[in-house]
Amino acid sequence: MKKQPKVVVLGGGTGLSVLLRGLKRYPVDITAIVTVADDGGSSGRLRRDYDMPPPGDVRNVIAALSEVEPLVEKMFQHRFKVGDGIVGHSLGNLLLAAMHDITGDFLTGIRELSRVLNVRGQVLPAAKNSIILCAELEDGSIVQGESKIPLSNKKIRRVFLSDERIEPLRESVKAIQEADLIVIGPGSLYTSILPNLLVTGISNAIREATAPRVYVCNVMTQPGETTGYTAGDHIQALIDHVGHNFIDVVIVNNETIPSEFLDLYLEEGASQVQFDEERLKSFRIGLVCDNIIQYGTLVRHDAKRVSDLLLGLLEK
Repeated sequence: MKKQPKVVVLGGGTGLSVLLRGLKRYPVDITAIVTVADDGGSSGRLRRDYDMPPPGDVRNVIAALSEVEPLVEKMFQHRFKVGDGIVGHSLGNLLLAAMHDITGDFLTGIRELSRVLNVRGQVLPAAKNSIILCAELEDGSIVQGESKIPLSNKKIRRVFLSDERIEPLRESVKAIQEADLIVIGPGSLYTSILPNLLVTGISNAIREATAPRVYVCNVMTQPGETTGYTAGDHIQALIDHVGHNFIDVVIVNNETIPSEFLDLYLEEGASQVQFDEERLKSFRIGLVCDNIIQYGTLVRHDAKRVSDLLLGLLEK
């Protein structure tokens, strides 16, 4: 029997979950490495109360990779709207907190829930412990906390970890070393993607990897985080934080989004990420440009199209 190629995907937030829902339909061995920087909402409360890594991004990835009845997944993602103490919490977050409390180990909790929910692949946190993400803004001020960074509404000069000695999860490093393809993104550039890459052991493993390293660029800007950014700006931010020779290929959307969708985003201060082809070529990395958008209530990546493009790179 032919061995399935190993694909490692790093990120967090909605973008990562959208891609994984598409990728799990293909004959690949998936490992999702997920940020543990979230400090807001339900995740932030559980992080503080149980001294555990934030479960929210992990929960979303487990749901994306699960192969259970839709109602079971809906129950796992259900967020309580009333009730003292549980209002605002999702059931999945509470289950991960319970498993952490019972076993004393976040990774064991992830593995047990993954088994129950028939997860296709493995889900790993980027680091052993929670990380505190900080940002230096254009005016020199410092903001501490992942959830507070976009609220400043100022241009971000750089993000960094409050403790640069944060250790990566050994299993996450091993997965990167053994990967046949490494995918970074899509997701919030400063608060979902870079928190993974700022964990030194993770970035070193990616830099030393022999597998193709692909960045899936966002299709829309994010208010308070990447306002006005082009695709080239995204790449430059990654280089500024992690260095050169870190990405081999970028996948970027090159189709114009219809105005009826753009108008909805413009009201919130978001716009289409512009495809600045000449600047992208100046980075001397492979460029895959295509229409990778799917339209619905929101503008999302077309998970099937992106997965096809990724597997095409794997075959090359």
